[in-house]
Amino acid sequence: MRFMVLVKANEDSEAGVLPDEKILAAMGKYNEELVNAGVMLAGEGLHASSKGARVKFSGGKRTVIDGPFTETKELIAGFWLWEVKSKEEAIEWLKRAPFDETEVEIRQVFEAEDFGAELTPELREQEERLRAQVAAK
Repeated sequence: MRFMVLVKANEDSEAGVLPDEKILAAMGKYNEELVNAGVMLAGEGLHASSKGARVKFSGGKRTVIDGPFTETKELIAGFWLWEVKSKEEAIEWLKRAPFDETEVEIRQVFEAEDFGAELTPELREQEERLRAQVAAK
């Protein structure tokens, strides 16, 4: 099972305050544990929403909204992609993260088999081909 682990933004992350050496070292150690255990597939921190944009889709219309965005508690400051056996295992890993004051959300990633018959053999082949292309980069 794969899970997206979403680290929520806070006032500091939205202000562009970068972590200090102590925090970077603790996070590096934690990430190393995740990698060594075969859990971490990817993980990155994100710039503040002031450097981002949103695209709103409504019918055929596309509207671009530049950041910053006001609801800090709804924003994401970083993420991991983990592969674990269960949601409970993901939670146990997350409890070990070196965080003090933040909120982190865990969401399961859809797998091809979750889509049943709607994912036809042709669509499944396309999905596998695209995943292979991405992995080769």
